[in-house]
Amino acid sequence: MSVTGDSDTREYIAAEQALDAICQQFLGWLASDSSPATVSAYTQDLKSLTTFMLRPDRADEAVLPIDWQALDVPMLRRFLGAERSRGLAPRSMARRRAAISRFCSWLVDQGILAHNPAGLVQTPRLPDHLPRPVDIDSLSRFLDCPHDGTPLAIRDQAMLELLYGSGLRLSELVSLDLDMLETRRLRVRGKGDKPRQLPIGSRARQALDAWLMVRGQLASPDETALFVGQQGKRLGQRGVQLRLVTQAKQRGLPEHLHPHRLRHSFASHLLESSGDLRAVQELLGHAHLSTTQIYTRLDWQQLASAYDQAHPRARRQRQTETVTDARLTTPAAFTSREDDPQ
Repeated sequence: MSVTGDSDTREYIAAEQALDAICQQFLGWLASDSSPATVSAYTQDLKSLTTFMLRPDRADEAVLPIDWQALDVPMLRRFLGAERSRGLAPRSMARRRAAISRFCSWLVDQGILAHNPAGLVQTPRLPDHLPRPVDIDSLSRFLDCPHDGTPLAIRDQAMLELLYGSGLRLSELVSLDLDMLETRRLRVRGKGDKPRQLPIGSRARQALDAWLMVRGQLASPDETALFVGQQGKRLGQRGVQLRLVTQAKQRGLPEHLHPHRLRHSFASHLLESSGDLRAVQELLGHAHLSTTQIYTRLDWQQLASAYDQAHPRARRQRQTETVTDARLTTPAAFTSREDDPQ
């Protein structure tokens, strides 16, 4: 189909407006219980789908779709196939399908679709990415590194101690208000607006007390946020990310640092010390234990090293290999019967 003629152009604009109007209704509904980042991502996903449905080279459809009833399993498969062909990563593909699936579920609830076509469409399986915690000694040296004592540095220290000490998500950190902070615990709202309480360690408490003493130098009088920026308003997620990168460079941490990596480190170090998977699940705010179980998977080299050092049969085998290697490099005249492990 061509959209070069006036009538075709009018038809295209009408179809685009009709589809977009429903998308805007969905996004308005989504914003009531989802983060701005989620709404923004879903907006892009639906925009890509709409563009595909209205593409000029639609040789496989006779007319432009004027409502979302045109979205069926074959069309959705063609869309995801086209996205994959242009090099979209598996993780992005999975998110795109998840966004469309939620949109289609909403369309079913609105009576626009009879069923969710995304339920019959699969995307490539995502590889399991093991978290990479920062080495505990390196992280301790990083957190204990002196700072310049300015209000911003004191604030950054408090954020770092909370991210690592309580395992907060970035979104949870920036949404903290003053009244959510108690003497020994913290009240947060996690994913799905689920509340949970977290303990505050002694180091985090000290850092928070120091920050509260100087917070008034930055915060606007009516600002309720615990952490504020130089303009006196609530500090945003991007601001926290940039400050962590800056602190890592200034303190000489030789690896990239981001808020979620501190959360990974919190979970990994706590599980390594306690072995209590259920407790770590509660502290992280995971709805399913399977999400937390990723922290129980050890790197193969670490596992093999632990086996070699701990298992008696492994030790004997290692000694045998050492003697064998020695025989390969030692002249026969210097080899005695005592060298034989048997």
